[in-house]
Amino acid sequence: MRVVVVGAGICGLVAARRLVDFDVGVVVVDKGRSPGGRLATRRIGNATLDHGAQFFTVRTPAFRHRVDGWIDRGLVSIWSNGFESDDGHPRFVAKSGMNSLAKNLAKDLDVRCSTMAFTIRPASEPTWHVVIDDGTVHAADAVIVTTPLPQAFALLADSGVHLDESLMRTDYDRTIALLATLDGATAIPAPGGLQNPTSDLAFIADNVAKGVSTSPAVTVHASGPWSEAHWDDDLDELRSALIDLVAPWLGDAAIVEAQVKKWRFASPRSPWPDPCWVADGGTIVLAGDAFDGPRVEAAHNSGLAAAHALVG
Repeated sequence: MRVVVVGAGICGLVAARRLVDFDVGVVVVDKGRSPGGRLATRRIGNATLDHGAQFFTVRTPAFRHRVDGWIDRGLVSIWSNGFESDDGHPRFVAKSGMNSLAKNLAKDLDVRCSTMAFTIRPASEPTWHVVIDDGTVHAADAVIVTTPLPQAFALLADSGVHLDESLMRTDYDRTIALLATLDGATAIPAPGGLQNPTSDLAFIADNVAKGVSTSPAVTVHASGPWSEAHWDDDLDELRSALIDLVAPWLGDAAIVEAQVKKWRFASPRSPWPDPCWVADGGTIVLAGDAFDGPRVEAAHNSGLAAAHALVG
């Protein structure tokens, strides 16, 4: 059996690893320069900043098993048990940045980055051709698509696959992020994270307090409504506006460098209740964080479900 996985975020990587456990031949393709998707980490000067997912929680046995392995290898640690108060649920972070978890999952897999899938077409033998934008074709008996659903629908436009109309109507909140290095410590109170501090801000993270950076740096996520309203603004205008929004939590620290990052498909507004969706015939599977909730754990478990949809 040959499977192509489109998307090298945590969902696609977990699906690929599970298929390899069953001796399935797997190729993972991703348009990005490195695996990870929203397990994204950027280095600016001496600072390390997570700019996608900021932390994750563990509530299911499947993900607990994975995280226990990461703990044993020293890859993750507990940031806090809540931000405004202790709710008893540990918030885990990757010690070297969230992208390090993706790189760990991708180890020994056939992951081809800077490789953008253009379309998925039916074929006679094997079942599918995944066509890359440079014209390269990957033949597959089955395909797992883990991209945001609008991108998945575009990929499958020529496939003849009947897509559920409810899935097709799934929409996403956008997120505009500010990544800023500083010349001193922030004024963000312990444990160094703020959820929804204002109506315009969804999250503020002190990357030193998280334990991922040795140099002062802050990650700011604008709220969905603010990001939607300002999506087409000039980058310099966005940078200035976000700096103004986060200024009350910077204290006496001055910004050394600031970058803006946009996430077009940051969070599905109405997640599909099942962990994945399988097309008639069982050889096309849709999975990702649009299934069962926009959390790292849900994306992980969606990847497992997608793999088992093919191998039982």
